[in-house]
Amino acid sequence: MNPLFKWTDEQVRTALHVPLHEDCDLVFTGISTDSRTTREGNLFVALRGDNFDGHDYVSDALGRGARGAVVARSVEADGAYVYSVEDTLLALGQLALYRRKHLDAVVVGITGSSGKTGTKELTRAAIEGSRRVHATPGNLNNRIGLPLTLLDTPDEAEVVVLEMGTNEPGEIAELTRIAEPQIGVVTTVSDTHVEKLESLEGVLEEKLDLLRGLPDDGKAIVGDEPAILSEYAGRIPRHVLVVGLGTGADAEYRPDNPSVDDQGCWSFVWRGEPVHLRVPGRHSVQNALLALTVAELLDVPAAEAVAGVGQVEAGALRGEIRRIGGLTLIVDCYNANPQSLRAALDLLVDFEPGRTKVAVLGSMLELGARSEELHRVLLGEASTLGFDLIVATGDFARPRESGEDGPTTLSVVDPLEAYEELRGRLAGDEVLLMKASRGVALERLIPLFENDFGGSNQASGELEA
Repeated sequence: MNPLFKWTDEQVRTALHVPLHEDCDLVFTGISTDSRTTREGNLFVALRGDNFDGHDYVSDALGRGARGAVVARSVEADGAYVYSVEDTLLALGQLALYRRKHLDAVVVGITGSSGKTGTKELTRAAIEGSRRVHATPGNLNNRIGLPLTLLDTPDEAEVVVLEMGTNEPGEIAELTRIAEPQIGVVTTVSDTHVEKLESLEGVLEEKLDLLRGLPDDGKAIVGDEPAILSEYAGRIPRHVLVVGLGTGADAEYRPDNPSVDDQGCWSFVWRGEPVHLRVPGRHSVQNALLALTVAELLDVPAAEAVAGVGQVEAGALRGEIRRIGGLTLIVDCYNANPQSLRAALDLLVDFEPGRTKVAVLGSMLELGARSEELHRVLLGEASTLGFDLIVATGDFARPRESGEDGPTTLSVVDPLEAYEELRGRLAGDEVLLMKASRGVALERLIPLFENDFGGSNQASGELEA
Protein backbone atom coordinates (compact mmCIF):
# COMPACT_ATOMS: atom_id res chain seq x y z
CA MET A 1 0.00 0.00 0.00
CA ASN A 2 1.21 3.49 -0.81
CA PRO A 3 1.10 5.65 2.37
CA LEU A 4 1.54 8.90 0.46
CA PHE A 5 -1.47 11.21 0.74
CA LYS A 6 -1.11 14.69 -0.71
CA TRP A 7 -2.69 17.64 1.06
CA THR A 8 -3.79 20.74 -0.80
CA ASP A 9 -3.79 24.14 0.86
CA GLU A 10 -7.59 24.08 0.74
CA GLN A 11 -7.73 20.74 2.56
CA VAL A 12 -5.35 21.95 5.28
CA ARG A 13 -7.32 25.15 5.81
CA THR A 14 -10.62 23.28 5.86
CA ALA A 15 -9.29 20.83 8.43
CA LEU A 16 -7.88 23.61 10.62
CA HIS A 17 -10.90 25.91 10.20
CA VAL A 18 -8.79 28.83 8.99
CA PRO A 19 -9.80 31.20 6.14
CA LEU A 20 -9.26 29.93 2.61
CA HIS A 21 -6.90 31.62 0.16
CA GLU A 22 -7.90 31.90 -3.46
CA ASP A 23 -5.75 30.54 -6.29
CA CYS A 24 -3.28 28.69 -4.05
CA ASP A 25 -1.89 25.56 -5.69
CA LEU A 26 0.33 24.55 -2.76
CA VAL A 27 0.46 20.77 -2.17
CA PHE A 28 2.01 18.95 0.80
CA THR A 29 3.30 15.39 0.57
CA GLY A 30 2.46 14.52 4.17
CA ILE A 31 2.39 15.66 7.80
CA SER A 32 5.44 15.67 10.08
CA THR A 33 5.92 16.47 13.76
CA ASP A 34 9.64 15.63 13.99
CA SER A 35 12.09 17.90 12.20
CA ARG A 36 14.64 15.06 12.13
CA THR A 37 12.42 12.90 9.92
CA THR A 38 10.70 15.62 7.91
CA ARG A 39 10.69 14.88 4.18
CA GLU A 40 10.60 16.99 1.05
CA GLY A 41 7.22 18.67 0.66
CA ASN A 42 5.93 17.91 4.18
CA LEU A 43 3.79 20.16 6.35
CA PHE A 44 5.49 20.47 9.74
CA VAL A 45 3.30 20.71 12.86
CA ALA A 46 5.20 22.41 15.70
CA LEU A 47 4.09 20.53 18.81
CA ARG A 48 4.95 21.55 22.35
CA GLY A 49 5.83 19.22 25.21
CA ASP A 50 7.18 19.37 28.75
CA ASN A 51 10.77 19.24 27.53
CA PHE A 52 10.60 20.51 23.95
CA ASP A 53 8.98 23.11 21.71
CA GLY A 54 8.62 22.27 18.04
CA HIS A 55 8.59 25.97 17.20
CA ASP A 56 12.33 25.95 17.91
CA TYR A 57 12.79 23.44 15.08
CA VAL A 58 10.66 24.96 12.33
CA SER A 59 13.76 26.22 10.54
CA ASP A 60 15.29 22.73 10.73
CA ALA A 61 12.16 21.21 9.21
CA LEU A 62 12.13 23.79 6.43
CA GLY A 63 15.79 23.07 5.82
CA ARG A 64 14.90 19.42 5.27
CA GLY A 65 12.37 20.36 2.62
CA ALA A 66 9.15 21.14 4.48
CA ARG A 67 6.94 23.51 2.47
CA GLY A 68 5.01 24.91 5.40
CA ALA A 69 4.37 24.80 9.12
CA VAL A 70 1.48 24.83 11.58
CA VAL A 71 2.42 27.07 14.50
CA ALA A 72 0.95 28.68 17.60
CA ARG A 73 3.45 31.53 17.83
CA SER A 74 5.56 33.64 15.52
CA VAL A 75 8.52 31.86 13.93
CA GLU A 76 11.14 32.51 11.27
CA ALA A 77 9.73 30.71 8.26
CA ASP A 78 11.98 31.92 5.42
CA GLY A 79 9.03 32.62 3.17
CA ALA A 80 7.40 29.21 3.68
CA TYR A 81 3.64 28.87 4.14
CA VAL A 82 2.58 29.22 7.78
CA TYR A 83 -0.79 28.28 9.27
CA SER A 84 -1.39 30.02 12.60
CA VAL A 85 -3.52 28.22 15.18
CA GLU A 86 -4.11 28.50 18.93
CA ASP A 87 -3.07 24.93 19.79
CA THR A 88 -0.88 22.80 17.54
CA LEU A 89 -1.79 19.53 19.29
CA LEU A 90 -5.45 20.28 18.64
CA ALA A 91 -4.52 21.11 15.05
CA LEU A 92 -2.85 17.72 14.65
CA GLY A 93 -6.07 16.08 15.77
CA GLN A 94 -8.08 18.21 13.35
CA LEU A 95 -5.88 17.13 10.45
CA ALA A 96 -6.26 13.49 11.52
CA LEU A 97 -10.04 13.84 11.77
CA TYR A 98 -10.18 15.29 8.26
CA ARG A 99 -8.12 12.35 7.00
CA ARG A 100 -10.38 9.91 8.87
CA LYS A 101 -13.51 11.32 7.28
CA HIS A 102 -12.02 10.78 3.82
CA LEU A 103 -11.03 7.15 4.42
CA ASP A 104 -13.21 4.35 3.09
CA ALA A 105 -12.19 1.94 5.84
CA VAL A 106 -13.56 0.30 8.97
CA VAL A 107 -11.79 1.67 12.05
CA VAL A 108 -11.26 -0.58 15.07
CA GLY A 109 -10.37 1.13 18.36
CA ILE A 110 -8.69 -0.90 21.12
CA THR A 111 -8.15 0.28 24.69
CA GLY A 112 -7.74 -1.28 28.13
CA SER A 113 -5.50 -1.18 31.18
CA SER A 114 -3.33 -3.87 29.61
CA GLY A 115 -3.36 -6.07 26.53
CA LYS A 116 -3.80 -3.18 24.08
CA THR A 117 -0.69 -3.79 22.03
CA GLY A 118 -1.05 -7.56 22.13
CA THR A 119 -4.69 -7.45 21.06
CA LYS A 120 -3.88 -4.91 18.34
CA GLU A 121 -1.18 -7.15 16.87
CA LEU A 122 -3.41 -10.22 17.09
CA THR A 123 -6.26 -8.33 15.43
CA ARG A 124 -4.00 -7.20 12.62
CA ALA A 125 -2.81 -10.79 12.14
CA ALA A 126 -6.35 -12.17 12.21
CA ILE A 127 -7.63 -9.95 9.39
CA GLU A 128 -4.65 -9.10 7.18
CA GLY A 129 -4.96 -12.34 5.23
CA SER A 130 -8.18 -11.12 3.61
CA ARG A 131 -8.21 -7.34 4.18
CA ARG A 132 -5.73 -4.52 3.57
CA VAL A 133 -4.88 -3.43 7.11
CA HIS A 134 -3.16 -0.37 8.57
CA ALA A 135 -2.43 -0.48 12.31
CA THR A 136 -0.80 1.55 15.05
CA PRO A 137 2.98 1.07 14.84
CA GLY A 138 4.40 -0.04 18.18
CA ASN A 139 2.33 1.49 20.95
CA LEU A 140 1.87 5.02 19.56
CA ASN A 141 -1.51 5.29 21.23
CA ASN A 142 -1.77 8.84 22.61
CA ARG A 143 -2.94 12.23 21.32
CA ILE A 144 0.13 12.40 19.09
CA GLY A 145 0.54 8.76 18.07
CA LEU A 146 -3.07 8.06 17.12
CA PRO A 147 -3.42 11.12 14.82
CA LEU A 148 -0.09 10.29 13.16
CA THR A 149 -1.29 6.73 12.53
CA LEU A 150 -4.43 8.05 10.85
CA LEU A 151 -2.44 10.59 8.85
CA ASP A 152 -0.19 7.80 7.57
CA THR A 153 -3.11 5.59 6.54
CA PRO A 154 -3.06 4.83 2.80
CA ASP A 155 -6.16 5.27 0.65
CA GLU A 156 -6.19 1.54 -0.08
CA ALA A 157 -6.66 0.53 3.58
CA GLU A 158 -9.84 -1.44 4.23
CA VAL A 159 -9.38 -1.74 7.99
CA VAL A 160 -7.53 0.57 10.40
CA VAL A 161 -6.67 -0.88 13.82
CA LEU A 162 -5.92 1.84 16.37
CA GLU A 163 -4.53 1.41 19.86
CA MET A 164 -5.85 3.99 22.34
CA GLY A 165 -4.07 4.79 25.59
CA THR A 166 -4.82 7.19 28.41
CA ASN A 167 -3.49 8.41 31.73
CA GLU A 168 -5.92 11.25 32.40
CA PRO A 169 -9.68 11.82 32.20
CA GLY A 170 -11.11 12.70 28.79
CA GLU A 171 -8.29 11.32 26.66
CA ILE A 172 -10.16 8.25 25.36
CA ALA A 173 -13.17 10.41 24.49
CA GLU A 174 -10.90 12.76 22.53
CA LEU A 175 -9.16 9.92 20.68
CA THR A 176 -12.54 8.38 19.89
CA ARG A 177 -13.78 11.69 18.51
CA ILE A 178 -10.78 11.83 16.18
CA ALA A 179 -10.78 8.17 15.14
CA GLU A 180 -14.55 7.68 14.69
CA PRO A 181 -14.27 3.89 15.16
CA GLN A 182 -17.05 1.54 14.09
CA ILE A 183 -15.78 -1.26 16.34
CA GLY A 184 -14.61 -0.66 19.91
CA VAL A 185 -12.70 -3.14 22.09
CA VAL A 186 -11.95 -2.79 25.81
CA THR A 187 -9.52 -5.55 26.76
CA THR A 188 -9.59 -5.32 30.55
CA VAL A 189 -9.39 -2.82 33.42
CA SER A 190 -7.15 -2.58 36.45
CA ASP A 191 -5.86 -0.11 39.04
CA THR A 192 -3.50 1.66 36.65
CA HIS A 193 -2.97 5.37 35.96
CA VAL A 194 -4.96 6.02 39.13
CA GLU A 195 -2.75 9.01 39.92
CA LYS A 196 -5.08 10.99 37.63
CA LEU A 197 -7.99 8.60 37.08
CA GLU A 198 -8.20 8.24 40.90
CA SER A 199 -9.90 4.82 41.20
CA LEU A 200 -10.87 1.63 39.37
CA GLU A 201 -14.26 3.23 38.74
CA GLY A 202 -12.46 6.19 37.18
CA VAL A 203 -10.50 3.81 34.95
CA LEU A 204 -13.74 2.08 33.91
CA GLU A 205 -15.48 5.32 33.03
CA GLU A 206 -12.47 6.49 31.02
CA LYS A 207 -12.00 3.26 29.06
CA LEU A 208 -15.71 2.85 28.35
CA ASP A 209 -15.80 6.27 26.67
CA LEU A 210 -14.63 4.33 23.60
CA LEU A 211 -17.88 2.36 23.54
CA ARG A 212 -19.99 5.44 24.30
CA GLY A 213 -18.46 7.16 21.28
CA LEU A 214 -19.38 4.46 18.78
CA PRO A 215 -22.08 5.16 16.16
CA ASP A 216 -25.53 3.65 16.65
CA ASP A 217 -24.64 0.71 14.41
CA GLY A 218 -21.18 0.27 15.95
CA LYS A 219 -20.02 -2.95 17.58
CA ALA A 220 -18.82 -2.96 21.21
CA ILE A 221 -16.64 -5.75 22.62
CA VAL A 222 -15.22 -6.24 26.13
CA GLY A 223 -13.16 -8.93 27.82
CA ASP A 224 -14.84 -10.97 30.53
CA GLU A 225 -12.21 -10.29 33.20
CA PRO A 226 -12.68 -8.66 35.60
CA ALA A 227 -16.45 -9.10 35.79
CA ILE A 228 -16.90 -5.44 36.76
CA LEU A 229 -15.92 -4.48 33.19
CA SER A 230 -18.91 -6.18 31.58
CA GLU A 231 -21.09 -4.99 34.47
CA TYR A 232 -20.24 -1.34 33.79
CA ALA A 233 -20.33 -1.85 30.03
CA GLY A 234 -23.85 -3.22 30.41
CA ARG A 235 -25.00 0.20 31.61
CA ILE A 236 -24.25 1.68 28.19
CA PRO A 237 -27.42 1.73 26.05
CA ARG A 238 -26.13 -0.66 23.38
CA HIS A 239 -25.46 -4.38 23.05
CA VAL A 240 -21.97 -5.27 24.24
CA LEU A 241 -20.31 -8.55 23.26
CA VAL A 242 -18.51 -10.20 26.19
CA VAL A 243 -15.53 -12.34 25.17
CA GLY A 244 -13.27 -14.64 27.18
CA LEU A 245 -12.82 -17.99 28.88
CA GLY A 246 -16.07 -17.44 30.74
CA THR A 247 -14.70 -17.20 34.27
CA GLY A 248 -14.94 -13.46 34.89
CA ALA A 249 -18.44 -12.98 33.48
CA ASP A 250 -20.94 -14.76 31.26
CA ALA A 251 -19.00 -14.60 28.01
CA GLU A 252 -21.03 -14.82 24.80
CA TYR A 253 -17.94 -15.58 22.74
CA ARG A 254 -15.75 -18.24 24.33
CA PRO A 255 -13.38 -20.96 23.08
CA ASP A 256 -13.99 -24.69 23.00
CA ASN A 257 -11.62 -27.21 24.61
CA PRO A 258 -9.02 -24.78 26.06
CA SER A 259 -5.79 -26.35 27.30
CA VAL A 260 -2.29 -25.21 28.23
CA ASP A 261 1.12 -26.83 27.65
CA ASP A 262 4.18 -26.80 29.90
CA GLN A 263 5.47 -23.62 28.20
CA GLY A 264 2.34 -21.76 29.27
CA CYS A 265 1.02 -21.62 25.68
CA TRP A 266 -2.68 -22.24 25.15
CA SER A 267 -4.66 -24.13 22.53
CA PHE A 268 -8.39 -24.07 21.92
CA VAL A 269 -11.00 -24.47 19.20
CA TRP A 270 -12.65 -21.45 17.57
CA ARG A 271 -15.60 -21.94 15.22
CA GLY A 272 -14.43 -25.49 14.59
CA GLU A 273 -10.85 -24.44 13.84
CA PRO A 274 -7.94 -25.47 16.12
CA VAL A 275 -5.95 -22.55 17.52
CA HIS A 276 -2.40 -22.91 18.84
CA LEU A 277 -1.06 -19.71 20.38
CA ARG A 278 2.66 -19.04 20.28
CA VAL A 279 2.45 -16.53 23.12
CA PRO A 280 2.32 -17.87 26.67
CA GLY A 281 -0.08 -16.78 29.37
CA ARG A 282 -3.72 -17.33 30.14
CA HIS A 283 -4.47 -13.70 29.38
CA SER A 284 -3.18 -14.20 25.84
CA VAL A 285 -6.24 -16.40 25.24
CA GLN A 286 -8.53 -13.45 25.93
CA ASN A 287 -6.46 -11.17 23.69
CA ALA A 288 -6.70 -13.74 20.90
CA LEU A 289 -10.45 -14.18 21.40
CA LEU A 290 -10.99 -10.43 21.17
CA ALA A 291 -9.04 -10.38 17.91
CA LEU A 292 -10.95 -13.36 16.49
CA THR A 293 -14.25 -11.71 17.42
CA VAL A 294 -13.27 -8.55 15.52
CA ALA A 295 -12.30 -10.70 12.54
CA GLU A 296 -15.67 -12.45 12.65
CA LEU A 297 -17.51 -9.12 12.71
CA LEU A 298 -15.54 -8.20 9.58
CA ASP A 299 -16.57 -11.47 7.88
CA VAL A 300 -13.05 -12.86 7.82
CA PRO A 301 -13.24 -16.67 7.42
CA ALA A 302 -12.45 -18.40 10.71
CA ALA A 303 -9.69 -20.52 9.15
CA GLU A 304 -7.87 -17.41 7.89
CA ALA A 305 -8.25 -15.58 11.20
CA VAL A 306 -7.02 -18.56 13.20
CA ALA A 307 -4.01 -19.01 10.91
CA GLY A 308 -3.03 -15.38 11.40
CA VAL A 309 -3.39 -15.41 15.17
CA GLY A 310 -1.27 -18.55 15.39
CA GLN A 311 1.68 -16.76 13.78
CA VAL A 312 1.97 -13.95 16.33
CA GLU A 313 5.04 -14.05 18.56
CA ALA A 314 6.46 -11.93 21.35
CA GLY A 315 7.28 -8.27 21.33
CA ALA A 316 10.48 -7.12 23.00
CA LEU A 317 10.26 -7.01 26.81
CA ARG A 318 6.61 -8.16 26.65
CA GLY A 319 6.98 -11.63 28.11
CA GLU A 320 9.63 -12.84 25.68
CA ILE A 321 11.41 -16.03 26.67
CA ARG A 322 15.21 -15.89 26.86
CA ARG A 323 17.40 -18.93 27.43
CA ILE A 324 20.71 -18.06 29.06
CA GLY A 325 22.69 -21.24 29.53
CA GLY A 326 20.41 -23.38 31.69
CA LEU A 327 18.57 -20.32 33.00
CA THR A 328 15.19 -19.35 31.52
CA LEU A 329 14.10 -15.71 31.74
CA ILE A 330 10.52 -14.55 31.23
CA VAL A 331 11.19 -10.90 30.39
CA ASP A 332 7.99 -8.92 30.98
CA CYS A 333 9.17 -5.46 31.97
CA TYR A 334 7.59 -3.23 29.34
CA ASN A 335 4.72 -2.35 31.65
CA ALA A 336 3.11 -3.41 34.91
CA ASN A 337 -0.11 -2.93 36.81
CA PRO A 338 -1.87 -5.17 39.34
CA GLN A 339 -3.74 -7.21 36.74
CA SER A 340 -0.82 -7.70 34.36
CA LEU A 341 1.39 -8.65 37.31
CA ARG A 342 -1.11 -11.30 38.36
CA ALA A 343 -1.13 -12.61 34.80
CA ALA A 344 2.67 -12.78 34.76
CA LEU A 345 2.73 -14.61 38.09
CA ASP A 346 0.18 -17.12 36.78
CA LEU A 347 2.40 -17.73 33.76
CA LEU A 348 5.37 -18.41 36.02
CA VAL A 349 3.26 -20.95 37.93
CA ASP A 350 2.28 -22.78 34.71
CA PHE A 351 5.68 -22.63 33.03
CA GLU A 352 7.62 -25.93 33.01
CA PRO A 353 6.32 -27.48 36.25
CA GLY A 354 8.96 -28.97 38.48
CA ARG A 355 11.65 -26.36 37.86
CA THR A 356 12.85 -23.89 40.47
CA LYS A 357 10.84 -20.65 40.13
CA VAL A 358 12.08 -17.13 40.95
CA ALA A 359 10.01 -13.93 40.63
CA VAL A 360 11.95 -10.65 40.35
CA LEU A 361 9.43 -7.85 40.93
CA GLY A 362 9.94 -4.13 40.31
CA SER A 363 7.70 -1.15 40.97
CA MET A 364 4.28 -0.71 39.39
CA LEU A 365 4.19 3.00 38.59
CA GLU A 366 1.35 5.56 38.39
CA LEU A 367 -0.75 3.96 41.13
CA GLY A 368 -1.17 7.19 43.09
CA ALA A 369 -2.34 7.07 46.69
CA ARG A 370 -2.98 3.31 46.49
CA SER A 371 0.58 2.46 45.49
CA GLU A 372 1.76 1.25 48.90
CA GLU A 373 -1.41 -0.78 49.47
CA LEU A 374 -1.36 -2.44 46.04
CA HIS A 375 2.32 -3.34 46.22
CA ARG A 376 1.75 -4.89 49.65
CA VAL A 377 -1.29 -6.84 48.44
CA LEU A 378 0.41 -8.13 45.29
CA LEU A 379 3.52 -9.18 47.18
CA GLY A 380 1.28 -11.08 49.57
CA GLU A 381 -0.48 -12.79 46.67
CA ALA A 382 2.83 -13.74 45.07
CA SER A 383 3.98 -15.30 48.34
CA THR A 384 1.10 -17.81 48.21
CA LEU A 385 1.97 -19.22 44.77
CA GLY A 386 4.76 -21.55 45.82
CA PHE A 387 7.74 -19.81 44.24
CA ASP A 388 11.17 -20.75 45.52
CA LEU A 389 12.28 -17.13 45.78
CA ILE A 390 10.71 -13.70 45.38
CA VAL A 391 13.07 -10.78 44.77
CA ALA A 392 11.20 -7.64 45.88
CA THR A 393 12.72 -4.42 44.54
CA GLY A 394 11.56 -0.80 44.31
CA ASP A 395 8.16 -0.26 45.90
CA PHE A 396 7.87 -3.98 46.64
CA ALA A 397 10.96 -3.85 48.87
CA ARG A 398 9.38 -3.71 52.32
CA PRO A 399 9.70 -5.90 55.39
CA ARG A 400 7.13 -8.69 55.20
CA GLU A 401 4.44 -8.75 57.87
CA SER A 402 5.30 -10.78 60.92
CA GLY A 403 4.02 -14.33 60.74
CA GLU A 404 3.25 -14.24 57.02
CA ASP A 405 3.78 -17.65 55.46
CA GLY A 406 5.46 -18.01 52.07
CA PRO A 407 8.77 -18.51 50.32
CA THR A 408 11.97 -16.72 51.08
CA THR A 409 11.85 -13.11 49.95
CA LEU A 410 14.92 -11.08 49.07
CA SER A 411 14.03 -7.42 49.66
CA VAL A 412 16.39 -4.84 48.13
CA VAL A 413 15.23 -1.46 46.81
CA ASP A 414 17.74 -1.09 43.96
CA PRO A 415 17.38 -3.83 41.28
CA LEU A 416 21.11 -3.79 40.48
CA GLU A 417 21.99 -4.27 44.14
CA ALA A 418 19.35 -6.99 44.35
CA TYR A 419 21.03 -8.80 41.47
CA GLU A 420 24.34 -8.86 43.31
CA GLU A 421 22.63 -10.75 46.15
CA LEU A 422 20.50 -12.87 43.83
CA ARG A 423 23.21 -14.30 41.60
CA GLY A 424 24.88 -16.12 44.47
CA ARG A 425 21.63 -17.94 45.18
CA LEU A 426 21.10 -19.17 41.62
CA ALA A 427 22.25 -22.58 40.40
CA GLY A 428 21.79 -21.51 36.78
CA ASP A 429 18.88 -23.82 35.96
CA GLU A 430 15.95 -21.78 37.29
CA VAL A 431 12.94 -20.17 35.58
CA LEU A 432 13.03 -16.48 36.46
CA LEU A 433 10.29 -13.90 35.86
CA MET A 434 11.26 -10.23 35.46
CA LYS A 435 8.20 -7.98 35.89
CA ALA A 436 8.10 -4.19 36.39
CA SER A 437 6.88 -0.95 34.86
CA ARG A 438 8.75 0.57 31.92
CA GLY A 439 10.28 3.34 34.00
CA VAL A 440 12.12 0.81 36.17
CA ALA A 441 14.14 -0.50 33.19
CA LEU A 442 14.44 -3.92 34.78
CA GLU A 443 15.93 -5.21 31.52
CA ARG A 444 19.21 -3.72 32.77
CA LEU A 445 19.66 -7.05 34.51
CA ILE A 446 19.71 -9.08 31.28
CA PRO A 447 23.36 -8.32 30.38
CA LEU A 448 24.31 -9.26 33.93
CA PHE A 449 22.58 -12.63 33.59
CA GLU A 450 24.25 -13.13 30.20
CA ASN A 451 27.66 -12.33 31.61
CA ASP A 452 27.28 -14.64 34.60
CA PHE A 453 25.28 -17.52 33.11
CA GLY A 454 26.11 -17.65 29.39
CA GLY A 455 24.71 -16.60 25.99
CA SER A 456 21.10 -15.62 25.29
CA ASN A 457 18.50 -17.02 22.91
CA GLN A 458 15.01 -15.66 22.43
CA ALA A 459 11.95 -17.88 22.08
CA SER A 460 8.29 -17.05 21.65
CA GLY A 461 6.54 -15.13 24.40
CA GLU A 462 3.58 -13.01 25.32
CA LEU A 463 2.82 -9.68 23.72
CA GLU A 464 1.46 -7.21 26.24
CA ALA A 465 0.32 -8.32 29.63
